[in-house]
Amino acid sequence: MPKYRVYNVSIMAKQNLFQIGVIAERANVNIQTLRYYEKRNILKPARVKESGYRLYTEDAVKTVTFVKHAQELGFKLDEIKQLLGLRNASVNRCDSVRKRAQIRLSDVQEKMKMLKRIEKTLKVLIKDCENNKTSKKCPIIDSLEAKT
Repeated sequence: MPKYRVYNVSIMAKQNLFQIGVIAERANVNIQTLRYYEKRNILKPARVKESGYRLYTEDAVKTVTFVKHAQELGFKLDEIKQLLGLRNASVNRCDSVRKRAQIRLSDVQEKMKMLKRIEKTLKVLIKDCENNKTSKKCPIIDSLEAKT
């Protein structure tokens, strides 16, 4: 039986088709991630065998890598799906991608401002707590309970 499996894999490799496990390993993700991307119509197998095995081309690794890098930049899967549609060269491709990147940058900058405000508030609360010598009141708890 192992000989048949090795033979079968080598035939698929000659056709540049790979089972989901091979693609997952090459893309450094788990199989469930690939199945989820399929469910979201982000990734499609090149062929599905009668047995139900999904077969992918090497391009699937590039697609998954693209998705993971885009996620690292803060893009959501719906946005990434649109970006994937822009991978093919077109006249306005760069402008369209740039506009999406600018929107993402604005979101990141807004989140950074919010995080700075949170940092400042936490520092004040921690300092108030350090200056508090009684155990009856806790400035942090009081602040969280306070209505604003």
